[in-house]
Amino acid sequence: MAMSLCVRALRLTRAARPLLRGPAALTRSVHTAPRPSASSSVTAEHQHAGGPEEEPEDEVNNMFLKNPDSFGFSDDPEADLWNARFTFFTSITLCLVLGTVFVYYIPDPRMTHWARKEAERLVKLREAQGLPVIPKNYYDPDSLVLPDDD
Repeated sequence: MAMSLCVRALRLTRAARPLLRGPAALTRSVHTAPRPSASSSVTAEHQHAGGPEEEPEDEVNNMFLKNPDSFGFSDDPEADLWNARFTFFTSITLCLVLGTVFVYYIPDPRMTHWARKEAERLVKLREAQGLPVIPKNYYDPDSLVLPDDD
């Protein structure tokens, strides 16, 4: 069992080596135009003089220079990556996670929890004393202004 896990880990690390070395290890040879052969009638001098300009070998082979994976924060790929990481860390960790914790633990601004607890305490007190929960004349009948019978 342990041997099979070690072999699997070894295979995974071999497969992941190009990823660990960075984007330069993942490049492939990309040719935009066919290379001139020895049988071609056009010499290299004529091709450079009047033909299309060829890019240096480094830029042709590096896919990441031709088509960079950009997050849109900066033109520099390294600064772009760090700005993206900082932005996503800030927005997800600080705003969503810590913001939710803050909203959950802020004090009750309308005192609804206190009012409910106080009402339950008064109900228990009145029931223990044998009084009704709400008295018959909760408001003083003499202070109420009622409309005429007409």
